[in-house]
Amino acid sequence: MTRAKPRIRVRHTEERDFGAIAELSRLVYPNDQPWLPEQLASHRRMFPEGQFVAEDLATGEVVGMAASLIVLWDDYEATDSYLDFTGNHMFTNHDPEGRTLYAAEVMVDPRRRRQGIGRKIYAARRKLVRDLGLLRIRAGARLRGYSAYAHQLSAEDYVIRVIRGDIVDPTLSFQISNGFRVIGVVENYLNRDPDSMGWAAVIEWLNHQVASKADYAHRDPRFRKPRKKAASTSSGHSSDAGKRR
Repeated sequence: MTRAKPRIRVRHTEERDFGAIAELSRLVYPNDQPWLPEQLASHRRMFPEGQFVAEDLATGEVVGMAASLIVLWDDYEATDSYLDFTGNHMFTNHDPEGRTLYAAEVMVDPRRRRQGIGRKIYAARRKLVRDLGLLRIRAGARLRGYSAYAHQLSAEDYVIRVIRGDIVDPTLSFQISNGFRVIGVVENYLNRDPDSMGWAAVIEWLNHQVASKADYAHRDPRFRKPRKKAASTSSGHSSDAGKRR
């Protein structure tokens, strides 16, 4: 008899979830400080719609979480650090006038992986972007497997190999499988992370309902995902290209 898949509900984070999120942090990042109640409270205060937990309906256990904020991308450089993009973990830089959902955190209980929990969380994020009419999701995907290859590959070459499927990176490979595309590689994103040695891939998911041709055109061809069949493309420019993001 096959085991039934757990029933997982993705819902907005509530104050009563803070303790469970801290425990989840300790499981996922055992060497780092867990999310603090004051940080999680600030996230909810600034942008409650962008905070999610994944709950096992059979047990009531929190088995995943996501934290997000909206930013005006023009206010930042792609090379800015995680602390810059997250207001030093507090999301006080949340800007409802922006068009970019910044995916600051996603965690899944390591004992519950390969159960589709992460995909449900990302589906909730994509729905949020569509509902709010935002242009995109962007994030820094820390290159968790890079330290094992740093002696032979640059960070950019490592990312290209991950995109091609030659290397599996625990973070970036999952993001790519969820429709994200790499638009750059940056150093000093998470300086104290030994696994990535501070390197991250800047990733993007575009909302096809509002994205223009210009929004796709900026992507670096070096990080293009290989296609099994050649696809025809059309050229063009959009008057939307000069808008602030």
